[in-house]
Amino acid sequence: MIYITEDIEGSIAHAAMLGMQNIITAQEARQLQEGLKEILADLDSGKLVFDMRCEDIHMFVEQVLTQRLGDVGKKLHTARSRNDQVALDLRLYLRAECQKLMKELAALTAAVTDQAESCKTFVAPGYTHLQRAQPILFGHHLLAYSMMLLRDAGRLDNAMERMNISPIGCCALAGTTYQTDRWAEAEMLGFPDIARNSIDGVSDRDFCLELLSCLSILMMHLSRFSEELILWSSWEFQFIRLSDSFSTGSSIMPQKKNPDMAELIRGKTGRVYGDLMALLTTLKGLPLAYNKDMQEDKEAIFDALDTVHMCISVMTPMIATMEALPENMYKAAQNGLINATDLADYLVKKGLPFRTAYKLSGSIVAECMAKGWVLETMPLAEYRKFSPLFSGDVYSAIDLKTCASSRISEGGTSPESVEQQLRYVRQQLEKLA
Repeated sequence: MIYITEDIEGSIAHAAMLGMQNIITAQEARQLQEGLKEILADLDSGKLVFDMRCEDIHMFVEQVLTQRLGDVGKKLHTARSRNDQVALDLRLYLRAECQKLMKELAALTAAVTDQAESCKTFVAPGYTHLQRAQPILFGHHLLAYSMMLLRDAGRLDNAMERMNISPIGCCALAGTTYQTDRWAEAEMLGFPDIARNSIDGVSDRDFCLELLSCLSILMMHLSRFSEELILWSSWEFQFIRLSDSFSTGSSIMPQKKNPDMAELIRGKTGRVYGDLMALLTTLKGLPLAYNKDMQEDKEAIFDALDTVHMCISVMTPMIATMEALPENMYKAAQNGLINATDLADYLVKKGLPFRTAYKLSGSIVAECMAKGWVLETMPLAEYRKFSPLFSGDVYSAIDLKTCASSRISEGGTSPESVEQQLRYVRQQLEKLA
């Protein structure tokens, strides 16, 4: 059950702090800690099951503890409220979920990067406006997603830093009359800091919103990638082939192989966006401090986390088993006449002003389209009809591999740049390990 481990871990630390501060005796603190550990063990083994008649998990634990220890069990709730207890449990749970998500993100990024490395020499058309634009290396395109996923991990790490603050000891809203040690309790639970204002400590759900925002941006990236997988695997593109494990057939059309898993990930994105908007709407009009409306945070954040975990668990092996089809990519690049910019650059290097070279290259592209040529197969005699500057070296200048290799600026699509990007991503992944 969500929360049970976190709730009991928080209570064990609270009992220890009460004993350290002599708010209860050392023996009572030990009894409470041992009793709580036994409850957790019994829940894990199935010897004890949650009583649905209890109002919530907090009351269930205290009820069982009191049944087993008598009045000592009733002392556990000294110097705390369910308000700060709920806030604590939520932070503990989300912290653990984020740590798990970071590992999943690293595995996904590694899978994308592995594919980028295996495709680093494949020439493909790069697109703007979904129109063939310039030749690129397919590995360069895939690495764009590696970069996005690294930023997603960075955002998640930043969110965890602000989440990792202890609210316990804020009590209902105003603190307590007992001489507690909130810092010691925070340290026992792995928090480097405490909520400095007790009202903020019980009413803050910024960390949920920030996490939901991170998850929404991550899902946006997964959705964009899914859209490209859907396009690339279509008959119109045929740049990749998805494994049958992540595709389904049609119920009546035997020739079809549908990219259903990618479509589902794309579709789930709106669900996570909805969770973010739901919680933003819930919180926008709430006065301080705690209000019952705030229990709506659980459904939103739990649903978003479940959705993201599920989508990454599907996306990672789908990418890892994806098969690239470089011959089709190259053919599409050729037929798109996407080396026209390089043709213009060739003329510029021969001394023609760029704007004149640009216009001339456009006329040559129109001629190729009219006669069914590509730039690499247009006869030299035809080139020379447009300009005497053309000579036999034009063919090496507009070779698609040359075009991709010549983009030597840092971050570009040249083989050297792609290798540099691969090294960078690998280095960042080592930091995430």
